[in-house]
Amino acid sequence: MIEGLDGSGKETQAGLLRASLIERGTDLRSVSFPRYGSASSALVRMYLGGRFGSNPDDVNAYAASAFYAVDRYASCKEDWGAFYEAGGAVLADRWTTSNAVHQCSKLPREEWDAYLDWLYGFEYGLLGVPEPDLVVYLDMDPEASARLVEERCEREGVAKDIHEADAAYLARCREAAAFCAERGGWARVECAPGRKLRTVEDVHGEVLGLAEALLEDEGRGSR
Repeated sequence: MIEGLDGSGKETQAGLLRASLIERGTDLRSVSFPRYGSASSALVRMYLGGRFGSNPDDVNAYAASAFYAVDRYASCKEDWGAFYEAGGAVLADRWTTSNAVHQCSKLPREEWDAYLDWLYGFEYGLLGVPEPDLVVYLDMDPEASARLVEERCEREGVAKDIHEADAAYLARCREAAAFCAERGGWARVECAPGRKLRTVEDVHGEVLGLAEALLEDEGRGSR
């Protein structure tokens, strides 16, 4: 599972990792969330598009979490759940951990543990979506993330969503991500040490090494 702030390179790193793992013979499915083309992401699209308010805090952490959880549940049931249960490897660009990062940031620090207990119990327990075996957290300085988001939006000719457009919110998300990563034992990959961006290839090498170690430990993924 690849996690990180907006602009941290999740999609790029997930794509590179997918290609590398398939090349080595891994029986792999890959997914990316939210699934904007799916009916199950309707509430997510309304939320990010500002239909429920122009500020992320206009929708409370628990309601927003449910929007995203439904999309994951539908994906698992429709597309790859049986494959995963049969021993296949699944690579996800964002997962329940994205709820953890983005929604914790809406809450006071003293409520984070209680929220995470609820979130993981809801998705992994009540809904039954799989808990990741490995979370790779791409840690990116918020200023660098904001710059990359700006460049991407200009390049693709798209507007920022309500998360991407709120710099203060993204800064709070990084604080929440650090907390979630420590609590959850995520593998942290520093993408811009000293605010100097590492190359995409350099980051990929570290991410690939983490994934390969997991697959070897579990005996998963080789045809």
